Amino acid sequence: MSTFPEILTDENAKERHPDFKKALFDLNTKNITAENCNHLIRIYINTKEISYRNKILKLLYNHQYPELQPFFEMACKKERYLDMKVHALRGWAQFAEEREIIKLVDKMKISLAKTEKTTPYNYQEYELLRGKNALPFLVEKYNYASFKELLTQVNEQYERMADAFKGHITTDEHGEIVLLRSPGEGSKMIRDFFDGLKSNT
Repeated sequence: MSTFPEILTDENAKERHPDFKKALFDLNTKNITAENCNHLIRIYINTKEISYRNKILKLLYNHQYPELQPFFEMACKKERYLDMKVHALRGWAQFAEEREIIKLVDKMKISLAKTEKTTPYNYQEYELLRGKNALPFLVEKYNYASFKELLTQVNEQYERMADAFKGHITTDEHGEIVLLRSPGEGSKMIRDFFDGLKSNT
């Protein structure tokens, strides 16, 4: 008996329906087969909901079904957020050699450098990139120089942030958010930092 939800196989299903969202977010990677991964690819391509796309990338990035190779390559180009690009890259790396993905990684380095200038306190993105399911996983598994350089850049930019923005969250090996501080404690640290900036101007 299939454990894949019927609502996700229905092309006419309303993705805003609570049952649709619950069915997608209740899935785990063990539910994915060569037969049903195409339903997730279809949902990914058609949806504008970022959380849906991110969930689908994490559901699929450990699988090696042939149809996923062009999907992951497409997703690497489609996604704007670097952490989601890394999720797509994790899937694509199973099919591609370093020489095939190095141009993408180089573009990510440029984008990352811009992040430091345009959004210098974007600690969430750094933590997602540094999480157990992201760049450290890729470095450990593939040992590519390009992955090591990208992770080094992430860590260096992270370290240049004020301490008030460090150590709030991380992700586990499944890509789930892990709180390292209570929301109240984290908010106070960040609020105190900005209050300090105001008092010095």
